[in-house]
Amino acid sequence: MNYSTETIVVAAAAFLALLGAGYAHDHLFAVHMAILCFCLVAGTVLLLRRVDFSPAARHAKVDTSGYFDEVIRYGLIATVFWGVVGFLVGVVVAAQLACPDLNIAPWFNFGRLRPVHTSAVIFAFGGNALIMTSFYVVQRTCRARLFGGSLAWFVFWGYQLFIIMAATGYLLGISQGREYAEPEWYVDLWLTVVWVAYLAVYLGTILKRKEPHIYVANWFYLAFIVTIAMLHVVNNLAVPVSFLGSKSYSVFSGVQDALTQWWYGHNAVGFFLTAGFLGMMYYFVPKQANRPVYSYRLSIIHFWALIFMYIWAGPHHLHYTALPDWAQTLGMVFSIMLWMPSWGGMINGLMTLSGAWDKIRTDPIIRMMVIAIAFYGMSTFEGPMMSVKTVNSLSHYTEWTIGHVHSGALGWVGMITFGAIYYLTPKLWGRERLYSLRMVNWHFWLATLGIVIYAAVLWVAGIQQGLMWREYNSQGFLVYSFAETVAAMFPYYVLRTVGGALYLAGGLVMAWNVFMTIKGHQRAEAAIPTAYVPQAQAAE
Repeated sequence: MNYSTETIVVAAAAFLALLGAGYAHDHLFAVHMAILCFCLVAGTVLLLRRVDFSPAARHAKVDTSGYFDEVIRYGLIATVFWGVVGFLVGVVVAAQLACPDLNIAPWFNFGRLRPVHTSAVIFAFGGNALIMTSFYVVQRTCRARLFGGSLAWFVFWGYQLFIIMAATGYLLGISQGREYAEPEWYVDLWLTVVWVAYLAVYLGTILKRKEPHIYVANWFYLAFIVTIAMLHVVNNLAVPVSFLGSKSYSVFSGVQDALTQWWYGHNAVGFFLTAGFLGMMYYFVPKQANRPVYSYRLSIIHFWALIFMYIWAGPHHLHYTALPDWAQTLGMVFSIMLWMPSWGGMINGLMTLSGAWDKIRTDPIIRMMVIAIAFYGMSTFEGPMMSVKTVNSLSHYTEWTIGHVHSGALGWVGMITFGAIYYLTPKLWGRERLYSLRMVNWHFWLATLGIVIYAAVLWVAGIQQGLMWREYNSQGFLVYSFAETVAAMFPYYVLRTVGGALYLAGGLVMAWNVFMTIKGHQRAEAAIPTAYVPQAQAAE
């Protein structure tokens, strides 16, 4: 598909979206189709600017490295942009919990902004990071250019369209209204098409590789792509009321629906936020440390144990519900077993720095990667612990769960992504180094302090919340009303907002650093101190 063909396809899609807006059966669907039409028209204009019928000019656009890196550059910029947007919306919804007057009905209240935040951080920031880094890693480890030509562009722009349609749908109130507030049926169908194209590009590149060995990072990326496709299709099976309306009904109901949602929800954590980012860890940590992976055999054991066990852990979210007790226990047992392969991967990542531990002091990018692996280890210990029924009886439905999720999301996912972004930016744009390593150091401390405040505050809040809910007096009545437990959360919600604001500030520092690096600037600054040498040894 050349650029002129792409333009025709996008223009035709814009025309169909406009027709859908005109003949829609409900006004929300019409508004959503109008937004889609606007995005596609903008895309048509953008593609028209790229049309070039000169064969020589078209060949000149090929990267000199022989790899298809232009789409990766766009992906890196999109990752940084959506990261800042997601962090900002997160701070806003945190502030809304502390100050309910900040809820602006109907579009900007907590109920609609919360799924915008989660989707922006997980799918927009995290998803773009995974697509971008996977395209980079698979080309380098396979020594082959991306399969499918312009199909990679379709994956990138198609995914951005999905993000915009999902986010605007949440603000308009168009969603399935389930646990994860999934987008409506037509947005889900579009994502399915994009994801199949993503699998084709990635798998096609592996199949045409020049390197006989498949590096372990590719196993993790491939498991993430295949499993997320399966989870998305099954969890979002729905029957639309009308093909010109936004309303649909899930094929599941009751306990089956709850189990399906948490099979999806926990494995989205397991394969989107864990397996995919482990692929990132297994490539970028050794590259930045300039050391081989500590144990390649352990990485293979880590992979097979993780993907076998994770798929069964979802029912631990449904303790003390109508779900059969054997299913709850099964989820708990597999969650506890997950602790072993998870810590095997953590040890493998940390021990990769054997012989290069001094880099933690001198290289802020390595420092980010190490703190990410540390948070991975802490989160994968806390998760199995919280799956135990006796612990879960206290922690479930409390802020403790939110603290646990964010220690993993901000600490593991965020930090390893930041490290990969800082590694890739100078290489993708041919710069000698980043604009400022000192700013990387500032980002590290802002993000780390933000995570510690956020998670620690919510751990304390959750335990207090759980204890207040189960406090009975001598006559067997509850001591605290639900309203009193909510009021007691106010100082914790304020501190939570502060922690999120610090993390957002780190994201803004990163965005400026990346922007200035792309522009080709280098900040004049003193070198980071080298490893400490004792005076007596120096005298010798």
